[in-house]
Amino acid sequence: MKSKVKSFYHQDTYTWTHVISCVKTKQAIIIDPVLDYNPNNANTSTQSVETVLAYINQQNLQLEYILETHAHADHLTAAVYLQEALNCKIAIGSHIKTVQTTFKEIFNFDDSFKTDGSQFGLLLEDGDVLEFGQLSIEVMHTPGHTNDSMSFVIENNVFIGDTLFSPDYGTARCDFPGGDAGKLYDSIQNIFSLGDDKQLYLCHDYPPNNRKPQASFSVLQQKQDNIHLQNTNKHAFVSMRNKRDARLNQPKLIIPAIQVNIRAGHFPVAESNGNVYLKIPINVLGKKTSAKD
Repeated sequence: MKSKVKSFYHQDTYTWTHVISCVKTKQAIIIDPVLDYNPNNANTSTQSVETVLAYINQQNLQLEYILETHAHADHLTAAVYLQEALNCKIAIGSHIKTVQTTFKEIFNFDDSFKTDGSQFGLLLEDGDVLEFGQLSIEVMHTPGHTNDSMSFVIENNVFIGDTLFSPDYGTARCDFPGGDAGKLYDSIQNIFSLGDDKQLYLCHDYPPNNRKPQASFSVLQQKQDNIHLQNTNKHAFVSMRNKRDARLNQPKLIIPAIQVNIRAGHFPVAESNGNVYLKIPINVLGKKTSAKD
């Protein structure tokens, strides 16, 4: 194996950030970095991502790319902070343009907000191949959770974003704009077709009290044990997923997260008093009331 994977767990948002490095050349990438955000006072900090940055410096790694598996709704990305610190490109799937168009309307952004993906350094298509060191990244479009969801194959490892969670938690929700349970089922099957021995790295883990967070599971483990994929065909999966999604609350950070993440991690331009503001649409996202999942 030419690659080394180091995963960092962000307890507040249950998010995994992965650093993948080429053992020989020390070139590296980061997938899904997290910015600390306090919803009580809208303060941000880089305390958690500083741990990632310290690891990169300690290992003498040269960061080439920051990859986002999609525009996350449950945490704010630290991509811009890392880009400024390490001088690398931020990449996301090209379907971010559709996501930007959708949320530009929801948040009523003015024409200064571009929906061409230009906030990102690189837009990726299904089948693209990126290289860093002696390693290749094969890009897979894996929609369903969101339309811009991408997975990244590096040697025997696949970084799958929110497509799957741990086997004891199941699969991604599909009720966000552009989500589609049928597409999610197809994306999962495409990932499974890569081979039972492939190691699938998660973006999130929500462990019960009797186990610690786990960053990855094999394809075989997911096939055998994922609670949403047992003895089910596509029709049954879609029915299950749609019924479950109808009961879910919106993520608590969706309003700040989406506004920042569709800008590649940039905040809106400061206003005349020097402060930065985000918008809150009232009775727009999700339902006014919803049952506990």
